[in-house]
Amino acid sequence: MSGYVVKTVYPTIQGEGAHQGRTAIFLRFAGCNLWTGREQDRPKAICQFCDTDFVGIDGPGGGHYKKADQLAAAVEALWPRGATSSRPFVVCTGGEPLLQLDDDLVAALHGHGFEIAVETNGTRRPPAGVDWLTVSPKAGADLAIESGDELKLVFPQPGAEPERYVHLDFRHFFLQPLDGPGRDEHTRQVLDYCLRHPRWRVSIQLHKLLGVA
Repeated sequence: MSGYVVKTVYPTIQGEGAHQGRTAIFLRFAGCNLWTGREQDRPKAICQFCDTDFVGIDGPGGGHYKKADQLAAAVEALWPRGATSSRPFVVCTGGEPLLQLDDDLVAALHGHGFEIAVETNGTRRPPAGVDWLTVSPKAGADLAIESGDELKLVFPQPGAEPERYVHLDFRHFFLQPLDGPGRDEHTRQVLDYCLRHPRWRVSIQLHKLLGVA
């Protein structure tokens, strides 16, 4: 790979899944294979409910990074100085991070001391060495990853019902209410489903409740 196109790099609190509440550096790559990110293309997108801005390189820390170590150094520069109580934690997200995350960047981030989490739609295989793999399947997209640390399913999604995925080899299974005008009803549906199917756990978007990105 000749370089990395990054929307933004910023410190935040992980708002979803098993690492909810954990301090993290978010490394958001530009681009996705399920939607262009432009509103005029949303009706034709495979994923039509995405609420993330991953277009361009205009966010804090965004830009074109030619070398893996250059990007890893930018991530490290945002970790709190003198923080020794836990291993530095970076979440590679997007868009779709596995369009760009490669062996060189995994090695560089590990070289800077980071534990690496990836949040992916599961349509591309990850490089070796990722420490935590979260897959969020989307209806209408073929799933190339059938094992990992957590499967986080936005619910409801016609064509991506939970029973389609429960046989897969993941340590954790999360249902997350679909955001938007119907969020309260979707939350009720998630609670009801998890009460009836205890293998699934509820994931809420804590960062939105806290008012952080």
